[in-house]
Amino acid sequence: MSKSSVRVRAIAKKELVEFVRDWRTILAILIIPLLMFPLLFILFPLLLASEAAELDALVVDVVVQGDDIPADMGLLLNNSTLNIIYEPLPALDVLSTPQGDEERLRNASVDAILRLRMNESILEYAVLYLSTSEQSLEARSRTFDLLSGWEQNETVQRIEAAGLDPEQTLDPLQWDGDVSQSDVATQGEQAGMALSLFIPLVLSVWTFSSAIQPSIDMTAGERERGTLEALLGLPCTRMELLLGKWLAVATITGVGVLLQVAGLLFAIGYLATSDIISAPSVSLTALLLLCLAVLLFAIMVVAFELALAMRSHSVKEAGSILGPAVLIILFPALFTQVINLDGIEAFWFAIPVVNVLLALRELLMNRIVYGHIAVWLVSSTLYALGAAYYAARQFNREDIVTSLS
Repeated sequence: MSKSSVRVRAIAKKELVEFVRDWRTILAILIIPLLMFPLLFILFPLLLASEAAELDALVVDVVVQGDDIPADMGLLLNNSTLNIIYEPLPALDVLSTPQGDEERLRNASVDAILRLRMNESILEYAVLYLSTSEQSLEARSRTFDLLSGWEQNETVQRIEAAGLDPEQTLDPLQWDGDVSQSDVATQGEQAGMALSLFIPLVLSVWTFSSAIQPSIDMTAGERERGTLEALLGLPCTRMELLLGKWLAVATITGVGVLLQVAGLLFAIGYLATSDIISAPSVSLTALLLLCLAVLLFAIMVVAFELALAMRSHSVKEAGSILGPAVLIILFPALFTQVINLDGIEAFWFAIPVVNVLLALRELLMNRIVYGHIAVWLVSSTLYALGAAYYAARQFNREDIVTSLS
């Protein structure tokens, strides 16, 4: 092992030890990324299911205003899950006009008001509700389900009374067989496509954001503490100093990303056992290329953030610069989610940030297009080297390294 590599490792070790001494740092770089996806994929569906069960158990009060309600409609209302209160229908030209009933909805004395009026053979209706109340929305939803059921039954009865077949009349275009059998994509391929719509976004944003704090601490932070000049007094070159700090930040970021991926795999495995989503079908080649894409992205991001933090005159200034800089990742990440990968032009894989995100999307779908791989591999390498060169120039500027003014 060369003396230069020994010095780089020593600098990286020193930076890592100093950075992870605080328990809050351990929480941020170890616990949060490990639990992020399990909490999102497991607890969130459980929370939604709990909320849905709670809404189903609600007793909602619905006022039915009508003077000539069909008998079968009255039977449905009386046997429904609604707490029905009957009232005479006020004299109205338009049933959807609140006309004084809005206050009853606002003070929650009733959850919804159903107005019914027969107009020859047509049953006219309106449902008044309060859209800012979940209980009122639940009452509206149950009321619409009831009305829809009555309408279907009434339609079938009228078609049969006319001597027609309801199924042939209402459904002249019918699917032959099982709809699910017509999709030739496997469940693993479907899962890969679903995951490709948000995993690149989360990985890219997390990689960028997790490198911000260590980059600031090891550059502007050291300058404020007055320890950077001591490091410059060591028998090491500026490039070795940069490589040591880069290795430390990359290690912290890499650990966070790996733990996040581990949490993701655990969450996917859990969902696969519960039949919510299958495990994606990703070949070993695609998996290795995916790791390479993330690695090149991390190299570029860490070098870029180190350079910006080194140019800052204080920790506060560095934070104000690097914090909003996450938008550099967020906007392309959102943009790439809507790009159609079928027949996509190769130049998209040469655009900074976009190239890696598109590469991750393709690889998660197990699409190995060697032309695209060559473009994003070369362009990502060039961008990473360019960011490293820019960072090296900042470390070689004497005024930036030593001056706090």
